[in-house]
Amino acid sequence: MELWPGPWTAPLLLLLLLLLLLLPTLWFCAPSAKYFFKMAFYNGWILFLAVLAIPVCAVRGRNVENMKILRLMLLHIKYLYGIRVEVRGTHHFPPSQPYVVVSNHQSSLDLLGMMEVLPGRCVPIAKRELLWAGSAGLACWLAGVIFIDRKRTGDAISVMSEVAQTLLTQDVRVWVFPEGTRNHNGSMLPFKRGAFHLAVQAQVPIVPIVMSSYRDFYCKKERRFTSGRCQVRVLPPVPTEGLTPDDVPALADGVRHSMLTIFREISTDGRGGGDCLKKPGGLGEARS
Repeated sequence: MELWPGPWTAPLLLLLLLLLLLLPTLWFCAPSAKYFFKMAFYNGWILFLAVLAIPVCAVRGRNVENMKILRLMLLHIKYLYGIRVEVRGTHHFPPSQPYVVVSNHQSSLDLLGMMEVLPGRCVPIAKRELLWAGSAGLACWLAGVIFIDRKRTGDAISVMSEVAQTLLTQDVRVWVFPEGTRNHNGSMLPFKRGAFHLAVQAQVPIVPIVMSSYRDFYCKKERRFTSGRCQVRVLPPVPTEGLTPDDVPALADGVRHSMLTIFREISTDGRGGGDCLKKPGGLGEARS
């Protein structure tokens, strides 16, 4: 049976040629198309890197030390997108004790800042849905990422109690996004208190980390994703020794206030981000 050439050969070749001509046109003339291309590659590249990491991490099995492998494989992504990550304050990390890191949460690009500053034996606490994200979910599981089901409060509390014990017995640090969800409005949402209850229960310090606004180079609402700069600031640790659950609301509010102050300070014009507003001539200005 002859499959090639056939009656559909010419139309298929013509369609392929049109696609090859269309993609560069969209790339240079349609900023929103460029945004979707970049985000698709970002997510696809992470899934591909996870496929490469899985057999290496599987040698140890589920182990927090595997996070070093993931970090090493992800560090280069910022160069692919022309994003310069500047880190300050790493001397504030306690040198030899467990602690809870809390950080603001803007988008999936937070991964770039996280990998730049991630301390040793530190794993994120993530929503359980990530576990089913294909190769990325398996790689995260092998790296010791802690998954919680936020819809089942009882299970989440149980997991956090286990994490408190793990912090103390296995010298592990955890990274939590206390806003609970991605925040694109250029400020910070109210903090959920789970991370602070965890720190108080384990009597370990809280280390706040602030990432500056991405609005100069990224805005989901405007479908804009260019090159730019991100600042990451590690703040002094906040002790929890002697605190009780009754102190958690004031503790969470105090940490949020200090983080929001720094966020506004390091986010370009000091206003905390606005709503992905573009500034004429800035790195984030879309060009067609």
